[in-house]
Amino acid sequence: MKILLAEDDRTIASGLEYSLQQEGYETILCHNATIAKAMMNSKIDEIDLCLFDLSLPDGSGYELCEQVKKLADLPVIFLTAYDDEVNVVMGLDMGADDYITKPFRIRELLSRIRSVLRRYHKQTHSTNLIKIESIQINTLTGKVFKHDQEVLLTALEYRLFLIFANHIGQVLTRAQLLDRIWDVAGDFVNDNTLTVYIKRLREKLEHNPQSPTIIKTVRGMGYKVGD
Repeated sequence: MKILLAEDDRTIASGLEYSLQQEGYETILCHNATIAKAMMNSKIDEIDLCLFDLSLPDGSGYELCEQVKKLADLPVIFLTAYDDEVNVVMGLDMGADDYITKPFRIRELLSRIRSVLRRYHKQTHSTNLIKIESIQINTLTGKVFKHDQEVLLTALEYRLFLIFANHIGQVLTRAQLLDRIWDVAGDFVNDNTLTVYIKRLREKLEHNPQSPTIIKTVRGMGYKVGD
């Protein structure tokens, strides 16, 4: 599930992007209306929901909402510092599906996103189903499949792979991985143990473990999944 986010406040944008990605959403982050419009024109078929700040340096969320509604039937949520009735009604009349007033709690925003997606009959499988090449992770059942055949993973192997899957395209250092998994089973996981678990994951998931394409080693930096 991919979300187009237009927010000019870089601190807010960075926090939102991180929180959305932690929940399994992909994000396209734009800091102004010009870039957001370009992304809509080139990637409209990939976008599932739009989050628009009403006040942008070179335009407004109203303009973006109007454009996206012309291009596709996509849900739009406004992020606004204004909670007066005129602004709210104007946004809803233009086709926005919801709005949330700054400052807001991230859990509230995530709840509203899920609610809007349900209304659009697009309750996401991406929060429950993550696909990486021939691999699928069903986070609802905690099962992993390769070519539709279940792959049996230990609790720690599953947790480690889920960390990778929630950070597709990002390089994760060994220190970052150790910090996230050391207490999964209440036991300390050392560097050598991490190496063993990554080797096991590759043996179970890769077509050719000696030349991995899913869990890649970035020399001198760490590991990453995907592009």
